[in-house]
Formats: sequence, C-alpha cells, structure tokens
Amino acid sequence: MSYADLRELQSALSTASDIAFSLDATPAPHEADQLLDALRRALSAANALGAGIGATGCSEHPRGAVDPLYRDKDDPLPQGWGRCLLCNDRRRRASAQRRGWR
Repeated sequence: MSYADLRELQSALSTASDIAFSLDATPAPHEADQLLDALRRALSAANALGAGIGATGCSEHPRGAVDPLYRDKDDPLPQGWGRCLLCNDRRRRASAQRRGWR
C-alpha cells in the first residue's frame, strides 16, 4: 500500500459521494454514468490497497519491471540487489557516476 493508493481511494470516494448527494429522484443517464465511473475508480483503488508487494518485491515499485539479470547465472547481480529493475538501474547509474563514467 502506498500513500498515492490511499489518496486515490479517498478522492474517488469523495467524488462518488458528491455525485450521489447531488442526484435528483430521477438521475439523468450521464449522472448515473459519472457515479458508476467514480465507484469503479474507488473499487480499483481499494483493490490496489490490498495488493501488497508485487512481483518485484520492492516497496517503492511493487508493480515495476523485474530485472532480467535477476538470478542470471552467467551475469549475476551484486550481492543485496533485488528483483526491481528501476532500483537496480538507479544503483547501476550511481555506481557508474562514482567511477567517473557518464
């Protein structure tokens, strides 16, 4: 769960609430569609909250790409590196800068 997921859920529920309380006894079709969209957004955000850690195992990029070199016997990753391609790429760039490469 991330702060962004929680904010998305709160925003979607607030939008759905605003739409629901502004409806008349017989809502127009476009109003009903707007409410349905807001509720679907809220449901999607709620599902994301319960998704937990994704394939990368990374708390920062849980749904990010998995590094193709993870568990590669011919070209192993350095000790302590995880599966997250984004974090590993950041580590590679920092390491290259320390060595003076660009």
